Amino acid sequence: MSIMRWQSVSVAMFLGLVLLSLAEISHAADDQQAREAVERVAQLFSSKSSIATVKMEITNEDGQRNLSMKIWSLGEKVLVRITNPPDEAGTAILKEGSDIRYYLPKSNRTVKVPASMAMSSWMGSAFTIDDLVKQAFLTRDYSISTSFEGNRGGIAVKEYTLTPKPDAAVVWGKIVVQIRQADSAPTWQGFYGEDGQLVRELTFSDYKPMSGKLIPTRLVMRPADKAGEQTTIEYNDIAFDVPISEETFSLPKLK
Repeated sequence: MSIMRWQSVSVAMFLGLVLLSLAEISHAADDQQAREAVERVAQLFSSKSSIATVKMEITNEDGQRNLSMKIWSLGEKVLVRITNPPDEAGTAILKEGSDIRYYLPKSNRTVKVPASMAMSSWMGSAFTIDDLVKQAFLTRDYSISTSFEGNRGGIAVKEYTLTPKPDAAVVWGKIVVQIRQADSAPTWQGFYGEDGQLVRELTFSDYKPMSGKLIPTRLVMRPADKAGEQTTIEYNDIAFDVPISEETFSLPKLK
């Protein structure tokens, strides 16, 4: 091979390696941006501590019913207590670390919820116990990539696809999160089974500033296989980084 030809090949190889390295750096940057965006969504309704009052409207084959609830969080501890209607008032869920306990005031019993039941429906709603009390570990349990960037419905959005890491103990085959580009507020979230089929979808709306954050105050969960059924959660108010006693999350206080 001539010297000039060898030099041409060497230059081409060098440029190829440079472009490949730049592509890898760009991909890593994109992945980091995607992780940061999903982390912001995951932490939207939490902080060092929070207290919220919400209304839940459940529509299913049995009709429609409303619940009012108060939710406390402090680090990884979460307490959800029904305040209305009177016949359900006092019913509560307490999460401490990985332990979840369910308090039933009618029988004055506290039962530990096994992991297998954490994905069961909460009070006949489309939300699960896990939805209400889990701490968001999306960036820990899932690999995240940008899957769409553009306009949908006249709004500039970004979409991220989350796929489970090999050792993650999760139930979803993938999760898709869509946010607005303008303010990173979530607009839609899809939960898919291992077969790739949509199982349920969560839509966000009615964005309002609350306690220093812009949050969607209306969340609607719809199961994909049950037409007409849905559960709506509306935030009446939420306060972040407020003082809460550790005793709030103790078993004696659960009753």
